[in-house]
Amino acid sequence: MSSGKTVSDRPIGLPIRTLFIEVVGGPDQGASHTAGDETVTVGTAESNELRLTDPTVSRYHLELSRKGDRVAITDLGSTNGTGVGTALLERGTVAPGTIVTLGRTSLRVGDGPTRTLSLHDSGALGPLRGQSAPMRRLMAQILRAAQTDASVLLQGESGTGKELIARALHDQSPRAHKPFVTLDCGVISPGLVASELFGHERGAFTGADRRHLGVFERAQGGTLFLDEIGELSPTLQTALLGVLERRRFRRLGGTEELSVDVRVVSATHRDLRAEVNANTFRLDLYYRLAVVRLEVPPLHQREEDIPLLVEHFLNEAGYAGPVAALVPPPLMATLQTHRWPGNVRELRNYVEAILAMGEPPSLEQTAGGPGAAHPPPAPSVVLPLEHSYREARQKVLGDFEVQFLKALMERAGSNVSLAARLAQMDRSYLIDLLHRHQLR
Repeated sequence: MSSGKTVSDRPIGLPIRTLFIEVVGGPDQGASHTAGDETVTVGTAESNELRLTDPTVSRYHLELSRKGDRVAITDLGSTNGTGVGTALLERGTVAPGTIVTLGRTSLRVGDGPTRTLSLHDSGALGPLRGQSAPMRRLMAQILRAAQTDASVLLQGESGTGKELIARALHDQSPRAHKPFVTLDCGVISPGLVASELFGHERGAFTGADRRHLGVFERAQGGTLFLDEIGELSPTLQTALLGVLERRRFRRLGGTEELSVDVRVVSATHRDLRAEVNANTFRLDLYYRLAVVRLEVPPLHQREEDIPLLVEHFLNEAGYAGPVAALVPPPLMATLQTHRWPGNVRELRNYVEAILAMGEPPSLEQTAGGPGAAHPPPAPSVVLPLEHSYREARQKVLGDFEVQFLKALMERAGSNVSLAARLAQMDRSYLIDLLHRHQLR
């Protein structure tokens, strides 16, 4: 007897051919690894899938992944490079069975067994939309990671929606009823990051006229999203590591130790493994942040999601008519072949421009990607050479900020929230800048 329940015809898994890597030369000869996931990293650091002891191999030396019937190789900024034959390869593909050299080690990369990757059974998860295999794979990973308290590192190009993914991780977790707090480490003045992270007491520094609670304190019990984590200075990397290890911190200028219970999700457009190799990012902090590492695919790798995203953005903006009336099929086909350097953010801006103007702008206008179709013009700078270096630097920076802010606010119609989104700035920091220059 039929239960009457409709069964989804979507596949819940994606069969893929995995990788088998064998060490055929060097100190670790005989070691091997069969990939359990789409990608494999090789190096001397503990968190590599294939860990080597060869001292001529970097901590994170290279990444291997499947690309159809070939193997994609990405050198992660290694010291001695990655060789194929007589050539050094930074990024490329090779046939299975190829010998790859790194330092004094030789690897043979070949085919592993076929396995099935879990896919999310729908095209939506919270604020995320996507019916392509890469996005449904990512959604399945988000659901699994959300049920743990492990720190998650999101890596992907600017504009791919990393904050939405962090929000989905929070909303699907047992911490969903607690705060979700965001700090963009890339747009806050370096001198203010420590205060934003840990807070400060009144009188802790010039201008600290009252107690300020940092993001760790505000996110207590919930999730803290640290965007552009790769922008942290070495000093702040050390301070952040201490908090993550001890789960305790002090406000700047304070003596009381406060305990903290937060789940940390961080994001970056950089490859922090290459930063570790270059000694610009702490290895021990990377371990703490990247317990789970999720790769966010760029839009050009999920072009089949573009019609779904266009419809979603139109609905969000309140448009109730047929999509084809604003984006006819020939234009939609063009959108699916566009490179979209600004990723989903650029596509959203494009859809908003269509609604605002009643006609599609040329794609060349949005090719600048992150930010907007028409970014504020680059201000001209006159070097005040009659001043000392420090005075000249402060004056040039002040002039730049005033010109940039005026152009930004004019373009945003004096809407601070829109301006912050266009400039990819923290809204509170933008407000501080506007007050500082008496523009608000």
